[in-house]
Amino acid sequence: MASEHLEHKLALLPALPGCYLMKDINAQIIYVGKAKNLKNRVRSYFKSSHEGKTAKLVSEIVDFETIITSTNKEAFLLEITLIQKHQPYYNIKLKRGTGYPYIKITNERDPQLLITGEVKKDGGFYFGPYPDVYAAQETLRFLQRVYPLRRCQGHQGRPCLYYHMGQCLGACFKEVPESLYATQIKAIKRFLNGQVDPVKKNLTAKMTTAASEMQFERAAELRDQLHYIEATVEKQKIISNDNTPRDLFAFYVDKGWISIQIFFIRQARLIRREKRLFPCVSTPEEELATFILQWYNRKNNVLPREILVPTGVEKAVLSDILKVPIRTPQRGEKKALLELAQKNSRLVLEEKFRLLELDNRQTIGAQNEIMAALGLPNGHVIEAFDHSHIQGADPVSALVTFVDGRAEKKLYRKYKLTETPERAGANEDANTREVIRRRYSRLLKEGKPLPDLILMDGGIVELNAAKDVLINELDLAIPIAGMVKNNHHRTASLLYGETADQLIDLDPKSQGFYLLTRIQDEVHRFAITFHRQLRGKNSLSSKLDDIQGVGPKTRTKLLKQFGSLKHIKAATVDEIEALGISKTVAQTIKLSL
Repeated sequence: MASEHLEHKLALLPALPGCYLMKDINAQIIYVGKAKNLKNRVRSYFKSSHEGKTAKLVSEIVDFETIITSTNKEAFLLEITLIQKHQPYYNIKLKRGTGYPYIKITNERDPQLLITGEVKKDGGFYFGPYPDVYAAQETLRFLQRVYPLRRCQGHQGRPCLYYHMGQCLGACFKEVPESLYATQIKAIKRFLNGQVDPVKKNLTAKMTTAASEMQFERAAELRDQLHYIEATVEKQKIISNDNTPRDLFAFYVDKGWISIQIFFIRQARLIRREKRLFPCVSTPEEELATFILQWYNRKNNVLPREILVPTGVEKAVLSDILKVPIRTPQRGEKKALLELAQKNSRLVLEEKFRLLELDNRQTIGAQNEIMAALGLPNGHVIEAFDHSHIQGADPVSALVTFVDGRAEKKLYRKYKLTETPERAGANEDANTREVIRRRYSRLLKEGKPLPDLILMDGGIVELNAAKDVLINELDLAIPIAGMVKNNHHRTASLLYGETADQLIDLDPKSQGFYLLTRIQDEVHRFAITFHRQLRGKNSLSSKLDDIQGVGPKTRTKLLKQFGSLKHIKAATVDEIEALGISKTVAQTIKLSL
């Protein structure tokens, strides 16, 4: 029977093709599988009865993760790579080598076409691996007939049988020009790299002719040959068309968190996938750029020859620092790979949020842990505050509310704080007093319920200011604590007590600590987002206000129609005039911007 955690993850599985990785109690990958429908296949492990090896496998599974692909065939090929990389205990058949063949052009004076099960650094050209072994063998036979190289042992002094059949260039009894081999090898490479349309058209025409002449066995043979070609050499998104070592970064952002996926393409295959989740403080493009720089600053992460990133990332800056080409693909296979990575990013982040919402251990139980650590009775509502400003300019405060350990976004509040000369600089004391006074005097006036705990994101200054307003001005006895961060700007402990001198530490591995981290990250994100919006609006408004002839009404028209300074700059004089603005003012706006 699946655990509650697994039940929640099973409910979130997508009905898409892909691979799944089963993990044991030590987080070790013990089995890798593929599926046309991840939802049905993975659920079958926990919802059906099993015997033998499968029953033993299921008994050891405590967690799993998935990687979606575009087709079932891509899942097949990705499974091979994952098994090679992780060597799972229960994947007996495919542990050694790939278990699937490659088509090889040998590196010899008289080269051959072969089927092989392993790749060696011998100068040969390898294509594959091919999931359908029989299709690969039939494709090899087709190539040997259409683009013959050497089929015999060579230098026999007489023509071999294959030469008489037109499937050998004659190395058995004569010296074949290297240029002839080069021509054939070029055609074979083109074919195995997916350029099969001319060959398929030719086979289709022959099949149609054979059928019209009632040569049905010949038509069936040609039909099968077409099938083998399609099964063997059709293009994959998981398999790149060239051997350039490249890393691919994609992201998805929601609820203040960024999910990053890294695909590592080596030897024309996806050999590794990494994922990271963390709060998104600045823009997602900036967060990704910083992450990429930090990623390659580690000793074990080697730079590839090319890095692919989404639109909006500062490619020129990153390329100048890393000395590697950084590109954003606009079409084709690379763009499809980028979209696939982004889709995986989204699934990982959505799974995180849904699991947090579904698991009571991370909601009510976690909140009770925080209350117990402070010596308080179990409550239901926690409110948290944080401030944001730039050297005192445009000060704002934000309030987030968690009910039974879950964020209630309808109860979030934003506060634009008073900006006066007396508050020049980062006046956290005055900012805290204002927002606490406004929030709780209003609740008292409206007769609304008060929270069970208030958390301040800051140190002793914010905590003492809030306590003073609550107790001495509003006569309220709401418990209040400060969320303290360590040198790495991460949640460390709670500041509490009548004189704010007690540091309450939570177990870093506990659900209570995890909830506290989420609250602190969420209120910080909410405050920064509000401040960024306000600062951008003020900046745009001030630039428009500086233009002669632009008053509040004209400014409102421009902002409502175009939304941003960038769009106003791009507008024509006629488009600005169309808003009821005079031609002179419209020309002035264009010149000023």
